[in-house]
Amino acid sequence: MTDETTARAGREFYTFDGRILEVFGSYPKRFHIRNMDLRVTGPDRKGRRTVEIVAGPPEAPATQHTWHHSAEEWQRAQGLEALLEAVQAGIASAREHGHGA
Repeated sequence: MTDETTARAGREFYTFDGRILEVFGSYPKRFHIRNMDLRVTGPDRKGRRTVEIVAGPPEAPATQHTWHHSAEEWQRAQGLEALLEAVQAGIASAREHGHGA
C-alpha cells in the first residue's frame, strides 16, 4: 500500500500518491509527475494564491490548468501546501533521474 497525501481547497479535492496527482472537482484531472510542471504563485496583496499545472513535456506543453484560491480557502486547505510541495519534489526527482537514464 502506498502513502497517499490528500487535501481539500475550495471545491477541489487533491490526492497525491508519489507519482500521480489527481484533482477531483467539476472536471476531475490526473497528472503524472513525468508529464507535468507545477507552479504555485502568491500570495498577492489580497492573500490569493494560484496553482498552475502545465501538462505535457517541458519542450512541448499540451494544456494548462489553473486554480485560484482565496486567502480563506488557502488557510482552510489543511495539507494543500505540503501536498503541492511533495508534488514539486516528485517532479524534480523524476527529472533528475529521468534525464540520464
